Amino acid sequence: MTRVLIVEDERGTAAAHVEYVRRCDGFEVAAVAHTAAAALHAMREAAAAGLPMQLVLLDMQLPDGHGLDVCRRMRAEGHLVDVIAVTAERGLETVRDAIAVGVVQYLIKPFAFAALADRLQRYREYRERLDGAGRLTQHEVDQAIAALRTTNAPGLSKGLSAETLDAVAALLTDGTARSAAEVATELGLSRVTARRYLEHLAATGDVERVPRYGSRGRPVLEYVRPDR
Repeated sequence: MTRVLIVEDERGTAAAHVEYVRRCDGFEVAAVAHTAAAALHAMREAAAAGLPMQLVLLDMQLPDGHGLDVCRRMRAEGHLVDVIAVTAERGLETVRDAIAVGVVQYLIKPFAFAALADRLQRYREYRERLDGAGRLTQHEVDQAIAALRTTNAPGLSKGLSAETLDAVAALLTDGTARSAAEVATELGLSRVTARRYLEHLAATGDVERVPRYGSRGRPVLEYVRPDR
């Protein structure tokens, strides 16, 4: 589970962000801070307890300082934590400075749950590609960074790329039924990403869902090209 610190001065907004994060698989809210000082204190306490924060959802306008200053202090104190800016600020200078201090994504308020869920899913894919890795190939580095991007191909659902969709579709042309986990392994994707592409192909009628029944537990869905 990714430990998340939510930094937001508006208590109602902070409560909404807590609920949003709790609805996303793989994430847990470790602490909520309403000021810059409280955010830094939470970071230090978590690190001292051996349970460091891994991701910060950071507002820029705080009553006792700016979010960018919080980022700089965290870096100066050696906290290796990723940051997603969650703010109403949209000035070019702020966005540039946010990138310069290591903000991995920038989400402008107001937004719906789906927007934050999309960013968190992409961040999860990014972490899955890097966690436990030793030396990386150029392709692995490119794929990890690409997981954070939010561009999508024309005609596809948000977050889907034509290149990856073609790769998934091509894999299934041999007529073999595969689960999302098997597609993920063969193409070097996360299971969540593989399922999104497979479900898109199922929705367009290019593949069919077929249950695979094992000896126990719920059946696993497989995806296969239909007979034409």
